[in-house]
Amino acid sequence: MHRLLLLAATAAVLSAPRAAHAQSADHAAVLATVNAFHAALERGDSAAALRQLAPDVRILESGGLESLADYRDHHLPGDIAFAKAVPSVRAEPTVVVQGDVAWVVGSSRTTGTYRERAINSAGAELMVLSRTAEGWRIRAIHWSSRAVRTP
Repeated sequence: MHRLLLLAATAAVLSAPRAAHAQSADHAAVLATVNAFHAALERGDSAAALRQLAPDVRILESGGLESLADYRDHHLPGDIAFAKAVPSVRAEPTVVVQGDVAWVVGSSRTTGTYRERAINSAGAELMVLSRTAEGWRIRAIHWSSRAVRTP
């Protein structure tokens, strides 16, 4: 019995670094996908942004729900124009990976001018990703923002 416990404990200790490395690699890959999406918006590359999205992605914002086609045809051009015009500073997000599913929770602060209107807003973002044969893809995005009032 002791020998079996010793073997099990040894196996757990030896596999922990591999599990931690796999988790770290997944964490980095998930974050790279989210960052690639944001970077594509900021440089105006709609094709690169769309490559980060799963075909069945759902995007929730301002009380609306959009499919990939809805987002591509209606919302994406506005997101690109806004991202190119107004800089956002993102806080370091929280990344959780559970097997083939991950979620990223982050916040941002956006200040600048867009279409002659002053922008000063705080944002929150939740992205849900899944592992695919092509790598991690964004399956859902939920964005919310609010104006920051200055005294």
